[in-house]
Amino acid sequence: MGGGGLGTLGAAVPGVQERKAYGKDARRRVSRRAHAQWEPAPDRPDPLDILQAQAATRDPDLVPVRYGRMLASPFAFFRGGPAIMANDLAGTPSSGITVQVCGDAHLVNFGLFGTPERDLVFDVNDFDETLPGPWEWDVKRLATSVAVAARQNGFTVEQQRQAARDTVREYREAMVTFAELATLDLWYLHLSSAQLIDIIGRLETEFGTTAPKLTPARLQKVFAKAKSHDNLRAFAKLCVHGGTDVRLASHPPLLVPVRQLLTAADADRVAAGIREAVDKYRHTLADSRRALFDQFEIVDVARKVVGVGSVGTRCYVVLLRGKGAHDVLFLQVKQAEASVLEPYVGASEFPHHGRRVVAGQRLLQSLPDIFLGWTTGPRGFDYYIRQLWDMKGSIDPSKLTPGGLGVYGGMCGWTLARAHGRGGDEIAIAGYLGKSEVFDEAIADFALTYADINTRDHNRLAAAVEAGTIPTTPET
Repeated sequence: MGGGGLGTLGAAVPGVQERKAYGKDARRRVSRRAHAQWEPAPDRPDPLDILQAQAATRDPDLVPVRYGRMLASPFAFFRGGPAIMANDLAGTPSSGITVQVCGDAHLVNFGLFGTPERDLVFDVNDFDETLPGPWEWDVKRLATSVAVAARQNGFTVEQQRQAARDTVREYREAMVTFAELATLDLWYLHLSSAQLIDIIGRLETEFGTTAPKLTPARLQKVFAKAKSHDNLRAFAKLCVHGGTDVRLASHPPLLVPVRQLLTAADADRVAAGIREAVDKYRHTLADSRRALFDQFEIVDVARKVVGVGSVGTRCYVVLLRGKGAHDVLFLQVKQAEASVLEPYVGASEFPHHGRRVVAGQRLLQSLPDIFLGWTTGPRGFDYYIRQLWDMKGSIDPSKLTPGGLGVYGGMCGWTLARAHGRGGDEIAIAGYLGKSEVFDEAIADFALTYADINTRDHNRLAAAVEAGTIPTTPET
């Protein structure tokens, strides 16, 4: 009993009781407590070998930047290593219930972005690894990211466990609630800025003098910063201009115009290829979005380094101009490779990985970017395209207290449950989870165990860098 596919038209849909029973029956196959049990396999691949295998398909001059970013901290290493954890998760118990998973559900891959109505919503915001797979894998990666962040913040072991437990508890309770919602009500559900303020306000009252430092006042500052991340801010930060002439700035190695990376003849050839790729992209937009997009013209293109795990994949910023020099649109054109989950769950139904990412995002996200689409580049690489900055914002886990991290983890857990409800069978998952805290405790145990392994893996990277076997590039 899976999720995400259209199935056969006219086929009978399993009833609510049947789906709930399926979830409960799954407990006999895989107990909820079994999820706590994990240790590295004797033949576990060297995590650095996994990273270097990925580096083989990436821009060589950017691979040291990726290693440098991952070296920064155990949490940064965790962010950059979804392929490492995917290999480990493949050996963990699974209930057999499949959903469209995010594939890389860590704390920093949740955040704020703007809706077409110019409100802010909180949602999952990274889908590079999305595929149908075991829902537990997303929950385990999210809970582990909370434990790793808590450890980095200097929290006690019990505080680490509590924050992970709070995250999973919110996922479970939300899923049980979603199982009772009408189908369309679940589909329309999202977490708006006003709802976030309400949630944090109630929690602040509940915590009293031990407030978690994730207050309405702090959220308002985060909202204000997110709203400033618009095209005008990008214009000021990423462009150089004089009069009516506007071009992307050069900040190597993080932002380098294509015209500086190539000879004049090659730059012209690449520019023509990009225009062709953009024309292919526009056909993946809805008719109304295409009409809007056609009011802009391409002005400039630059290579841009983004994220941690993605560094070295081909990523570009395209500057487009509308009615004048200050009427601009910035698009991010990001390479999509095979999901790190593919060796363990099988290939996507979409041969084009850009389309795979877009299809997953449109399914899991409540209000996806109006310019979200996909294309094929001049050298046959798959890409997906979205706005570069669209009122994007985030909460820094390193600045949260133990209670605040648990609250933020709970927000992410709620959001992940809503995404899984859209991309899977919320009734079956709720039937499996039940109303006890058994699953919460089990995943918290797993998270702390895996946080130990992540620290060990990070130390291996540090040792390799110190020995000079892995190069890093400091960023200026």
